[in-house]
Amino acid sequence: MIRWFNKNRQLIARSVGSLFAIILLVILVKEESGDGIASALKRISLWYFLAGILSLFISRLFIVGRWHVLLRSAGMKITFWNTAMLTFTGLFGNNFLPTTIGGDVVRLAGAMQLGYDQAICLASLIADRLVGIIGMSIALPFGLVPVLSLNKTVSQAITIPAIFYKGMDFIKRTFGTFVIWLKQPVALSLSFIFTFCNMAFIFWTVYLLICGMGHSISYWLVAGLWSLTYFVTLVPISVNGYGVQELSLTFLLSKFGGLSHSESLAIAVLIRAIFITTSLPGAFFLPSILAAMNNKRILSE
Repeated sequence: MIRWFNKNRQLIARSVGSLFAIILLVILVKEESGDGIASALKRISLWYFLAGILSLFISRLFIVGRWHVLLRSAGMKITFWNTAMLTFTGLFGNNFLPTTIGGDVVRLAGAMQLGYDQAICLASLIADRLVGIIGMSIALPFGLVPVLSLNKTVSQAITIPAIFYKGMDFIKRTFGTFVIWLKQPVALSLSFIFTFCNMAFIFWTVYLLICGMGHSISYWLVAGLWSLTYFVTLVPISVNGYGVQELSLTFLLSKFGGLSHSESLAIAVLIRAIFITTSLPGAFFLPSILAAMNNKRILSE
């Protein structure tokens, strides 16, 4: 029992964190009343919701492109279709596996079972995550400015250590792996272009839903608030950011975006639903990866 607890203590801690965040969400829903949230959801037309799904799906394609560029530039002969299959399966894993890096584990396992080099795949996944973090950090000032202006002492004490140092620690630990792509500026530049396009469509998804509620808000403020939410969910205190993402986004949109708590919570719930929806193609690709795994076992026997 003790051995099991020691082996799974991180998962247990994250599960407790998610449970605590979800409890806070339930309390918030009760305080705001379900009718207020339902009313906010009804104000978003079906067309805005579908446009949000399309926007986020496009952003997923840019994630595929980013990883594909990193893989090909590292010398791996992989088709765009296989990269897309592995990426969407990883996105599906992100939403349904109990860890914030579940999707990366799924991508690595799938790539290895398809016969691709483990070392290159692992290095490319680390580089892919690092490029994404660096890209998102560029939008961070658009969110930090209004937050720090509210209460500089408190905001700096909480936000900077939790977000900035978390990112810097990751960069330091993975810089050695990233050296491969520093020697290929064209591929690296293209991966950052794909990252910025991915970010643009994520921000656009949130922006569309807010506009669908009848609110006028700066696109750049949306970018900044979402980047803040992104970095908060990187802190390993919950499973896949469940609860924490919704609480963070609800607080930021209500405090700095001009939305009510009910509207902010409705947006947060819709965003989670859209992220899950756009990852569902991974469920269709999963059987293909499992089939490849079975074929490899048969050939090896």
